[in-house]
Amino acid sequence: MKVDHLRRALFFVVVCLVQVLVLNHIHLFDCATPLFYVYFIITLPYDCPRWASLLWGFSLGLVIDVFTNTPGVAAASLTAVSLLQPMMLGLFVQKENSEGFVPSLRTLRWSQFFTYSLTLVLIFCILFFSLETFHFFDFVWWAACVGGSTLLTVLLIMVVETVKKSKKLN
Repeated sequence: MKVDHLRRALFFVVVCLVQVLVLNHIHLFDCATPLFYVYFIITLPYDCPRWASLLWGFSLGLVIDVFTNTPGVAAASLTAVSLLQPMMLGLFVQKENSEGFVPSLRTLRWSQFFTYSLTLVLIFCILFFSLETFHFFDFVWWAACVGGSTLLTVLLIMVVETVKKSKKLN
């Protein structure tokens, strides 16, 4: 159990570093940015306690906020997604198979994992960009940011999951 916590903490640090040092510098068409750190919350185990999930989400969001100068936006959005994650995962997992279940391409079918990831990333992006802009005067720009960032993030998540799955098979 301690190894799992250490592995999760190391993954936390790696996700933060990748987001802050690499992905925050990608802005396609000046509106689409991959927000890969939501992947950390998407892959939390099904039996993770609610308080731990919320703490992980808030902590990750706070670290991202500190390094990206978005005061409270990522923390609020990730905390909300952390709250919704077990309910969304419950739609794809049967209760008797839920102990120790970690969502991934290896444990879910491709379409299920894609739908699960797309839903949570879309919710995250809607919350993130709504809180960041805090107005809807430029609805087209807001929708482009939400749509573009959602597509880039889901594409990146699916690529990482496909690579992880192929590495486990070999």
